[in-house]
Amino acid sequence: MSTAPIQHALILSAGRGERMRPLTDVCPKPLLEVQGKPLIVWQLEQLAHAGVRHVVINTDWLEEQFPARLGDGSTWGLSIRYSHEGAQFGGALETAGGMATALPLLDLSENTPFWVLAGDVFMPDFAFPSADGARFAASKALAHIYLVPNPIHNLSGDFGLSPGGMALNKAPEQYTYSTVGLYRAALLAGTSVGQKAALAPLLRTAMQSGRVSATLYSGTWTDVGTPERLAALNAQSV
Repeated sequence: MSTAPIQHALILSAGRGERMRPLTDVCPKPLLEVQGKPLIVWQLEQLAHAGVRHVVINTDWLEEQFPARLGDGSTWGLSIRYSHEGAQFGGALETAGGMATALPLLDLSENTPFWVLAGDVFMPDFAFPSADGARFAASKALAHIYLVPNPIHNLSGDFGLSPGGMALNKAPEQYTYSTVGLYRAALLAGTSVGQKAALAPLLRTAMQSGRVSATLYSGTWTDVGTPERLAALNAQSV
């Protein structure tokens, strides 16, 4: 089994960041600074270190700021392309819609795995492990998602985890979806370019068929969803 790193990633960055206002009135949430650099730059650095080379960032709110700040990705040894949902479709397309619309820019075969993560999560120790990518590539799963212990703002959790490492719609103990996962295009087969569509229903349907695996991640994880959470991160030492 090859342990070559997954080469492609999609960073979801089209949200308006309503709970983060007024900061996001003038700056997209992924470009807000965490401990001295934009949140999304932490992610780009980690992806590059893990061997990823091709990144697509989907955008909507203040989307012109992304290429102005990040350019073509060469600063990090990456190739960055942008899926500008605002300019192309008049607004954000939700998660599954954004993924399906960005797929042509990733230029993948239907079975090639790719990383997906939200541009507003802080996981400074997550290594995008190539071994996980290799296991996923060798499996029949449509997605492999990373779960985290429930934060105070999501105490009921999202999904369960079986002893065999499969994600469950319901379980006695629920965990929160970290927004990081490995995916195949086949999960999005019914979603068209430019279509608004949520991801959770697709994941839940695939879970019913036993085609979503999962890992419980216990490292540092923050959904940087409010000014208070951002301030708390910036109050910590680097």
